[in-house]
Amino acid sequence: MAESERSASGSTAGKFGSALHHIPTSIWVLGFVSLLMDVSSELIHSLLPVFLVSVLGASAITVGFIEGAAESLALIVKIFSGVLSDYLGKRKVLAVIGYGLGALSKPLFALAGSPGMVLGARLIDRTGKGIRGAPRDALVADIAPPEVRGAAFGLRQSLDTVGAFLGPLLAIVFMLLWADNFRHVFWIAVIPAFLAVALLLFGVREPEHHLDGKRTNPIKLDNLRQLSGAYWWVVVFGTLFTLARFSEAFLVLRAQQVGLAMAWIPMVFVAMNAVYALTAYPFGKLADSMRHTTLLKAGLVTLIAADVMLGLSIHLTGIFIGIVLWGLHMGLTQGLLSAMVADTAPAELRGTAYGFFNLCSGIAMLAASVLAGELWERLGASFTFYAGIAFSLFALGVLVWREQKA
Repeated sequence: MAESERSASGSTAGKFGSALHHIPTSIWVLGFVSLLMDVSSELIHSLLPVFLVSVLGASAITVGFIEGAAESLALIVKIFSGVLSDYLGKRKVLAVIGYGLGALSKPLFALAGSPGMVLGARLIDRTGKGIRGAPRDALVADIAPPEVRGAAFGLRQSLDTVGAFLGPLLAIVFMLLWADNFRHVFWIAVIPAFLAVALLLFGVREPEHHLDGKRTNPIKLDNLRQLSGAYWWVVVFGTLFTLARFSEAFLVLRAQQVGLAMAWIPMVFVAMNAVYALTAYPFGKLADSMRHTTLLKAGLVTLIAADVMLGLSIHLTGIFIGIVLWGLHMGLTQGLLSAMVADTAPAELRGTAYGFFNLCSGIAMLAASVLAGELWERLGASFTFYAGIAFSLFALGVLVWREQKA
């Protein structure tokens, strides 16, 4: 390697290391809280689509509705928790309530005897996610210095996603150990959920918020006028992007369809989230010094490639290539979109800003997942992914048009 190449490589490594060194301890703790809760959630969710279909007799449309309703509820609830966190000037208490609800929902999955009970458990779980989501993201933005904000969001997302592939990995171990006993695995998921709540309660220190004068409603018209056109563009694009991304439950069903054995189904989430975890921080760091539109375009192109593989492949190798590409597109875009909201919203309205962003994304997620289930049942699995290609191409076109107009 040439001296200049070694120097450049060392400089890049030094920048990444320096960014990590300047990330506050509370953000690291928030990352490990997310890690533990994701271990718990993915122990359940990596098996849930197959549990619904093979044990409880649900259809693909039912799976799509349950997943879409649950995930969209989480995103919609974020608007209220975000507004409330701005009004109170308090983020942590809402995060604790949200993580607490998530922990309390876990035993219900082990007890579920019908798709309706699973839906109820998912709604409670995702309500908790919705309550904690916007205040937690606003808390990260409050704590992180502006010069490492992208890195901070990327780090939290990386740790979150480490949990999201450890959970399915443990699910495989327990499914093999207990001969495909779903309910035993679901009971194990209770433990890391309550550990996450304890770590948040005792390990995170919230910055002081100095509220001057009388509190006002953050969603009053005068306050909403402080949200710029740049912010609303992020909301619009995030909504379009979500239409191209239906629930990952369909990745699980697709893998099972082409022959993946029951006990190994969680490998879908292991593969996807391993890539997601490895790429979220580096791409989050790149977002601090690189054009956001470049990374977003790369993410959409990667999502299109993933849908092509998932739609056309009839062998597990091709399906897993698509799953890996799906994880890569998440690493490219999810932390970036969170950082873009923080960059375009006033500090005192960050919770509200995340709330509106997630409200629109939640409606899009419900529509995308229900449509995915309908296409799966009526036209076949491949058409679900072809629709994802169409929405991704549309979002890419809008992004290019916006870039040229600017």
